[in-house]
Amino acid sequence: MADSIYIGYTFKVEPVQPGTEILIAELGFSGFESFVETPDGVIAYIQESDHFDTILEAIQILNSQEFIITYDFETIAQTNWNAEWEKNFNPIVVDDHCAIRAPFHAPFNVKYDIVIEPKMSFGTGHHETTHMMIEHILATDFTNKSVLDMGCGTGVLAILAEKKGATSLDAIDIDNWCYLNSLENVSRNECRHINVLEGDAALLLDKQYDIIIANINRNILLHDLSTYSTCLNEGGFLFLSGFYDSDCELIESTCEALNLKLETKLKRNNWVALKFVKSL
Repeated sequence: MADSIYIGYTFKVEPVQPGTEILIAELGFSGFESFVETPDGVIAYIQESDHFDTILEAIQILNSQEFIITYDFETIAQTNWNAEWEKNFNPIVVDDHCAIRAPFHAPFNVKYDIVIEPKMSFGTGHHETTHMMIEHILATDFTNKSVLDMGCGTGVLAILAEKKGATSLDAIDIDNWCYLNSLENVSRNECRHINVLEGDAALLLDKQYDIIIANINRNILLHDLSTYSTCLNEGGFLFLSGFYDSDCELIESTCEALNLKLETKLKRNNWVALKFVKSL
């Protein structure tokens, strides 16, 4: 994968939300692998081998009268991407207990010191949603729990869950690069109980968990919530993020119909992370 070449599309979207969220969802279904949200839109990446000249013709939002979307694109060598994030990636510490750092940073004197090499994957802790999910995990007892990290990105949340005592974990992502990157990071942090899988919610057939973590965009969450509820043990916790405060009413009402009761809500810069408990 070190020699992979990517095409990077820089989109400017007006209005930014919900336009960017819809655009990311449609691009994901068309083969784009990774996304970096910007103040005025998103940068989307696709492997050169998967790219073709008419790939954007299937992106319906580009033809919508409700949004103004412009874009340009460039070819990006994977090695150049790695050099860029190494230059700009600063370590973070959450609640004085969990550090997220790169391999080239010195260790932190905290209870949970996690080493992540994100490359093209989402989940360094810098984004508000990942940061809040880490806060939820730090505040929850994971001792001997079975855990699902859905849309695992770098695997950072599953890694923290194991460090907090979880003994059986599945980390799943549909993105091949995230799958490979999670394998690397699981090994780098000497985790022994995380099973990394490539795929989507179809992999959850006949699975049961005490805790489910899902930091994905709103549309995918809404589509898969019934599956999560079926897989969640009674009294188990569901952590959800990847959406805005304005989406909470829809998320909460959908969860309530699935016997998932809201217990805790965190908010950072209009992003939210919700903790639900499953009841009868």
